Amino acid sequence: MLIANVIVDVPTLQTNRPWRYGISEQLQDVVVPGMRVQVPFGNGSRLLQGFVVSVEVDNVQGASDTKLKLIQEVMDLEPVLNTELIQLGQAMAKQNFSFQISMFQTMLPNFFRARYEKSLVLMEPSKVTDERVCQLFADRDEVVFNREEIPDELLSVLKRYQQQKIIKIHYHVKNQAKSKLVRQFKAQQTAEDYLRRRAELKPNATKQARMLTYLSEHNNDDWRLVSTLEKEFHFSSQDVKQAEEKGWLQTEYVEAYRQPETMNLSGYAQPLTLNSEQLEAYQLIEQALIEQKKRTFLLEGVTGSGKTEVYLHSIAQALKLGKSAIMLVPEITLTPQMVQRVKGRFGSQVAVLHSGLSDGERYDEWRRINQGTARVVVGARSAIFAPVENLGLIIIDEEHENSYKQDDNPRYQARDVAEWRADFHQATVVLGSATPSLESRARAQKGVYTLLRLQQRVKNNALPYAEVIDMTESLKVNGDDLYSKKLIEAIKVRLARHEQTVLMLNRRGYANFMMCRDCGYVPMCPNCDLAMTVHADTRRLECHVCGATQSLPYVCPQCHSKRIRPFGTGTQKAEMQLQKLIPQAKILRMDNDTTRRKGSVEKLLTSFGNQEADILIGTQMIAKGLDFPNVTLVGVLNADTSLRLPDFRASERTFQLITQVAGRAGRADKAGEVLIQTFNPQHYAIQLAKNQDYERFYQQEMRLRHQWRYAPYYYSIQIKFIHADEVQAVQAAMQTAEWLKNHVAGNTMIFGPAPSGVKRLKNKYHYQVLIRYQHDVQLEQAMAQLMDDAQKWQAKGVQISIDRDPLNIG
Repeated sequence: MLIANVIVDVPTLQTNRPWRYGISEQLQDVVVPGMRVQVPFGNGSRLLQGFVVSVEVDNVQGASDTKLKLIQEVMDLEPVLNTELIQLGQAMAKQNFSFQISMFQTMLPNFFRARYEKSLVLMEPSKVTDERVCQLFADRDEVVFNREEIPDELLSVLKRYQQQKIIKIHYHVKNQAKSKLVRQFKAQQTAEDYLRRRAELKPNATKQARMLTYLSEHNNDDWRLVSTLEKEFHFSSQDVKQAEEKGWLQTEYVEAYRQPETMNLSGYAQPLTLNSEQLEAYQLIEQALIEQKKRTFLLEGVTGSGKTEVYLHSIAQALKLGKSAIMLVPEITLTPQMVQRVKGRFGSQVAVLHSGLSDGERYDEWRRINQGTARVVVGARSAIFAPVENLGLIIIDEEHENSYKQDDNPRYQARDVAEWRADFHQATVVLGSATPSLESRARAQKGVYTLLRLQQRVKNNALPYAEVIDMTESLKVNGDDLYSKKLIEAIKVRLARHEQTVLMLNRRGYANFMMCRDCGYVPMCPNCDLAMTVHADTRRLECHVCGATQSLPYVCPQCHSKRIRPFGTGTQKAEMQLQKLIPQAKILRMDNDTTRRKGSVEKLLTSFGNQEADILIGTQMIAKGLDFPNVTLVGVLNADTSLRLPDFRASERTFQLITQVAGRAGRADKAGEVLIQTFNPQHYAIQLAKNQDYERFYQQEMRLRHQWRYAPYYYSIQIKFIHADEVQAVQAAMQTAEWLKNHVAGNTMIFGPAPSGVKRLKNKYHYQVLIRYQHDVQLEQAMAQLMDDAQKWQAKGVQISIDRDPLNIG
């Protein structure tokens, strides 16, 4: 008998292993590793989705055949995970202290996740005496169990019938992955036949006459869409049906791919000539591709140095060698411009994967990749799992970005996944950035990565002139803590020249919070230890963590003063205030509030690219990747906001953000200017970002990291303990910290327990234990044991999460 080892859709430690299922004779030629199947699990008739990870012959004779449950149904005719992705999912689950089922589901688009439905099955109709139950099963033996439609008084009756085995509950797995079918038609007769039939019609049969005229003119055409016939020529579906019944045309349903919309900001169809720096970098990448031995390059290039063109030349070489390529970008906002460049170069070979697509679009793009039609994949973090065969090249643009690390389970780092896949395929990895992460740059210094440098802008234009504006002095002069006089004057100069300005403020909403000027009261989220953010357009306060909202208060609920006002600045307020200062300016705002709808990002960027607006103001999503030649001024409104965060990476992130947004200015033949407003003008991160001096920043920051024993000199693991009862969370954290001291190496450091940066979120308390280490075999064993113990704590309601090399410590 053939046995399938299946990972079932139950994300717990007890089920984090393959379960053995028999394969019936009818399915023995169908079931293969990587396929989704429906399997019975536990007692009763509960069906679950699962992934087959291997198939083997049962070597145990006799009784085992009858004991094994059988696979009930296959959900696909071909595997959705290939051998590589099965192994990758297992490796990443272990690496990131996650469950295999969670990893497999993360690797696939959402439509492959199962949706479960319960039904009631009538087993013995003759034993039903309750009239309401008889009505429920009036014309069928099985009905969908919809709790909202069943009265409470009927539940007890159904429960009693279930216990008597008169009724049983059946679980169905609903498959969400569906192809799109479209109807097409084709003429079936000659033009002469159609004209003869038209002549025979009655005078009032005008629609039939129009149909026959159309068919006579298109009788030699190939298949055409029925929807086109209906929309363009105003025929109804009934008209088409009648024409088919008369034998005038033939229709059939065919599968159609849903194509994601991409922006057309500019054309890059022809490869650009590489300058000497670009050519030298490309030739080293080309050599690695030809040798087909795994190598990782760190392409460090100043903003505007032409990293993208090096990427495109490298992709072309990979395709020439018969290989596939994956290119990751950090933000969904960058995808449209990047897709346009890549599609312009490689056409229909390109597929795009990111969360902004509809489920149908993602399904079709995924299938194009899986079938080998698309050999180049462009997308955000999850595109690293694209099921490409013969992978030759992986590019991670803006490799320093936090968005490449998933912040909830499974907490994988796309860079680690890229390295694993490159090892599997002996592929080439290119990590690109103007401001590489310290971890990547340190690996390059040690020779683990090969460092490639682009130190000149591709058009030989100078980096933009940058100036730091001390806002403490500006505040004294004009009393405005948001816009300095110099920045307003610079914007007006750009307006007069018909040039554009980009302003970055790392905060959405109208203001940070409300505060009473008399008693200091601040409206807090009822579920989180966070002040609520003001949103002027909806006139409400909103928590950006749990989504709780409430009306804006006009009277302080604590002291009843009317002097309760917004405090701080968000993008909405920045936009409104700037419009008052420069009423003639056309302003676009780009933040999470204005980009929620599908296609809104493309619409905003297209509008700005077409110079329909003078100023683009937004959060950090506008800081990187965007390339608009008419932008000559960049203003950073609150440069030191990220410096105040309780995180050892605060200086690095501030330097990267300012450097990146500064690079949006002066990218073409016009000189650029950057004005950096700050209340902390002497901070080394701001001063070095002003000059885009990455080398000095790297040296200074590495000295501090070594002194403080932080990454990249030390690895870290963060363990969080979450419970609605603070005492329970603290108790679990303290016991775990004490236990760890006896299960790790002597030089491994354990900090805590301590409250997380925000102690209460969504009405649950968060405490953490932080571990810093260099090399500790015992620690890995301890983490495996802790995952076992986590089940015991979960029985008490304590949720434990383990994060390797967390992005935020606090």
